[in-house]
Amino acid sequence: MADESDEEIREQLKGALWFAVGKMVDEETLRRNRNVTPQFIGALTEMVWTQIENVALDLENFSRHAGRTTINTDDVLLLARRNQDLHTIIKDFVDKQKATKAKGKSKR
Repeated sequence: MADESDEEIREQLKGALWFAVGKMVDEETLRRNRNVTPQFIGALTEMVWTQIENVALDLENFSRHAGRTTINTDDVLLLARRNQDLHTIIKDFVDKQKATKAKGKSKR
């Protein structure tokens, strides 16, 4: 993979996303006894890809703004700030992880 261009890697990732989205759509269509077109799966994949790109850019920018080169949970929480339910789920998870980590350190 080291000799592959960024565009080739991007296309491989997009293909993997298309496969994953297609699999999820197939499962739902079978469960709901519905049909979808390949064009629908392609459009949904493009929409998800664009959302992933936007999330990645936002996370990078939040991290850079904070003077860091590594994305951390603070960046993810900042990204989720407009979706209160998602923010709460992520915050609870992070708090539990921190508590578990602190417990492990106190036992040493």
